[in-house]
Amino acid sequence: MKPLLRLLVRLIGDPRLDPLSARLFNSVSIVNGVLNLLGSFAALTLPDPVRLFLLHFISGSLFLLYYFISRFRSQHRSLFWLFNLTILVFLSFNWFWNGGSVGGAHYYFIPALVIATILLDGRRPYLIYGISLLVVGSLFSIEYLYPEWITMYPSREDRLMDAGGNYLFVQLLTGILIFILTNSLEFERLKSDRLLRNILPLTVAEELKKRDRVTPRGYSSATVLFADLTGFTAASADLNPEQLIKELDQLFASFDHAVRATGLEKIKTIGDAYMAAGGIPDENQTHSVDAVLCALRFQKLMKRHSTASEPARNWRLRVGIHCGPVITGVVGTDKFVYDVWGDTVNTASRMESAGLPGEVNISKDMYERVKDFFICEDRGLLPVKGKGDMAMYLVKGIRPELEDRPNHPNAEFKALYARLKGL
Repeated sequence: MKPLLRLLVRLIGDPRLDPLSARLFNSVSIVNGVLNLLGSFAALTLPDPVRLFLLHFISGSLFLLYYFISRFRSQHRSLFWLFNLTILVFLSFNWFWNGGSVGGAHYYFIPALVIATILLDGRRPYLIYGISLLVVGSLFSIEYLYPEWITMYPSREDRLMDAGGNYLFVQLLTGILIFILTNSLEFERLKSDRLLRNILPLTVAEELKKRDRVTPRGYSSATVLFADLTGFTAASADLNPEQLIKELDQLFASFDHAVRATGLEKIKTIGDAYMAAGGIPDENQTHSVDAVLCALRFQKLMKRHSTASEPARNWRLRVGIHCGPVITGVVGTDKFVYDVWGDTVNTASRMESAGLPGEVNISKDMYERVKDFFICEDRGLLPVKGKGDMAMYLVKGIRPELEDRPNHPNAEFKALYARLKGL
């Protein structure tokens, strides 16, 4: 994290931990506090220096106090009205002691309303807007009826200088406030986008954002991978929940990395089962080989995890893969789920359940697609629930002659060979 960003996180709050409303309150209160304290010294050059110095110094100190209460006590919601009333009281006294509307005191009510709007956080806007309108209207009325109550400037030059300074200061403050708001909202938008893209594939997430729905799509060829832990159910009885979830999270996080590295798309996890697919949502020619590569990485990661665990786990992984036509889409309206349907999915699940611990079990269709890339062991015909006897093969590794294979003219296969060598 860059030094400036670390400083902002310390001053305003961590976007990952603190809500947007708290970070906005912290930003606005510290900006107002610092500017008012600086303004207290600038007030010493005005016609009534003592009163204006005290007004700016006390209000600036109060704003910083609100900042510390919000930042370190998380009380920003309860400070909303106190904060905004402090601003209105400060501006009212400043009106009387600093030339009224003649000196541009009314300019300050513009950023005051911007501040109130930024900090509304679900409150009724008409109330703070009505209070602001009432205060400004009352001040103009009092100035009209009792002009002697307003401390005027000793000369025309002093009035112009102060009016110009007030205008520039208000313009600067309003710009800072709008900058804070737009950047905070942009950060929240990016955070929401990242969250959505963690749930859905990028192209699917973009379609959902643009159209509020995702059109189901059929693929003539895709590959589905299922992986399931053996020994996990027995281990769950001996491990406490926190330790169990921690280990499963570490293992599946490494699986996620393998899926990304081999160009597959993670679909979902169900308990200790993991599902991924290749050739969706973006079609490609290498999805079957990619899926086998991913499965072999899964097995390496599983062995490494079982050995590194304290004590060593007797967990093993069954992986089943099948290829064929599928349909994809997003189901649900409240919690979006990108899923895959079709007989290909059912067959891939059967390949997993009929597989062996520590092995990658593939169907006949898969074998025909990947036999030039991997060494496979024929298991013969095995019974499959609901499908009768099916030919199955165990993938034993990458063919050694691939190391010397010449460059393929297809760019996708060139990338595939690079992944093969990187396994």
